[in-house]
Amino acid sequence: MSEETKEEVVSEPETQEQPAEANSEAAAEAVVESPYKGFFGKVDKFFGITKAKSNYKTEIFAGLTTFMAMVYILIVNPSMFGYNLEAVSFGGMYIATALGAIVGTLLMAFLAKMPLAQASGMGVNAFVVFNLVKFGGLTYANAMVFTLLDGVIFIILTVTGLRKYIFTAIPDEVRKAINVGLGLFIAFIGLQNAGVIVDNSSTLVNLTSFNILDAIKHVQHFATYKSGTVGGMLPAIVAIFGVIAMAVLAKKNVKGYILWGVLGSAVLYYILAGFGCIGWGGSVTAEDGTVTYMGSEACKQIFSNIKMDNPFKAFALWGKESVGQVFVNGFDFSEYLNAGNSVGSLVMLIVTSALSLCMLDMFDTLGTLYGACSKGNLLDKEGNPLNMNRCMLADAIATTSGAIFGTSTVTTFVESSAGVAAGGKTGFTALVTGLCFIVAMFLSPIAKLIPSAATATALIWVGVLMMTSVTNIDWKDPAAALPAFLTIAVMAFGYEISYGIGIGIISSVIVRVCTGKVKSISVVTWLIAAFFLATFVLTH
Repeated sequence: MSEETKEEVVSEPETQEQPAEANSEAAAEAVVESPYKGFFGKVDKFFGITKAKSNYKTEIFAGLTTFMAMVYILIVNPSMFGYNLEAVSFGGMYIATALGAIVGTLLMAFLAKMPLAQASGMGVNAFVVFNLVKFGGLTYANAMVFTLLDGVIFIILTVTGLRKYIFTAIPDEVRKAINVGLGLFIAFIGLQNAGVIVDNSSTLVNLTSFNILDAIKHVQHFATYKSGTVGGMLPAIVAIFGVIAMAVLAKKNVKGYILWGVLGSAVLYYILAGFGCIGWGGSVTAEDGTVTYMGSEACKQIFSNIKMDNPFKAFALWGKESVGQVFVNGFDFSEYLNAGNSVGSLVMLIVTSALSLCMLDMFDTLGTLYGACSKGNLLDKEGNPLNMNRCMLADAIATTSGAIFGTSTVTTFVESSAGVAAGGKTGFTALVTGLCFIVAMFLSPIAKLIPSAATATALIWVGVLMMTSVTNIDWKDPAAALPAFLTIAVMAFGYEISYGIGIGIISSVIVRVCTGKVKSISVVTWLIAAFFLATFVLTH
């Protein structure tokens, strides 16, 4: 997730000579004595806690606040992968997600020394699961290669300073529309996972029934259970009330409201399931041997499948399914090619998908850096985040590490702004958050009890948050409105994130050419548009 991204990316300003008075003030600030001695004094000096006019108590509280605000990712990300892909389990992805968050957040603590935290990004994880694997024909291991490539490219762009050329090459209206499209895409997934939106033969999608009178009369309509998936009115009601609860908690400025919303939804889910057990129901066996349980039988199946595993079982699953798969099986694209796809199609897919992943990562990180740092006065005189290059490098290295661990792109979380707003000013805040993730890594059995209907509430709410960028688009200008609309529409209605970006860029180029603004199109923009155009014409 990300807040509004800046229109320009400016490298860290060069050091300029300051007036003597300013130099003396800086020197006086630099020699401020730490009130801590020994080990704590050294830690204070390393992170600059006292120098930043902060203290341990404030930094610890800020770190805990950030953790509470973003720990939901440990439930949502494994659910998205584990419930949609056969290659990985919830437990294995839980450990991969936790390790990605730990490494990324500790990089922010020790490399960038900023009060920011990282984890697998919302939106990018949906791109990997649905666009690349579930409907893209790639394997889970193949997708990790794309994620690794994204991280390597991001490192190169950051180290060489080429990042700003890629960023500015994307039309402004498309950059702003990406957040909106991603938000709708993620929310749509959440609505589907919760059964609020269901399949329909005539209109493709439809709103599920909330006829409570019918559910009371025929309890089998209240819940269904098939192959571990719960359907019917039960999960839909949980999701709707869960999102409403999040809105109320957010309005009341409750810290960690997304986590509390998810946990509250889980409690409601089991309460309603318990209520359903007192009704009546039955089961239906299909020709393929699968059994669909209805009503009370469905609710009983929900409770009968609850079990508390050994937390170390998740580590074993991670070792078997996730870690290192990018190297073991990632470069084997035989499954994609055997499905009738050509080598040329694979090459174009690699180029456009890696480019899309990198752009998503870049926009997400930059938007979060500006948004979070502005809340804590952590901007330099040019209005850029402090230590911006180191933050970007930490993000890129975390993405690369995450691919090796087996999780999607690790990026800076906008929820870091909660910790910054709570007073966090240094990397010690990030250190506290990272340590919390280490502890949480051993809680996978508890996290597994959270139903998909509850995690869906977080997906829907993320969509709400990401919609704010729609107000930044100039809808009165047709030249900006069309590319922005197409970007959003293709992402959300076409279920294709990368194609949405591609359509937006191509349409923007065409509109500029037809309106006599060819000179405003950079060489990099032409190249990106050409790649996406070739993808549509030759492979899609």
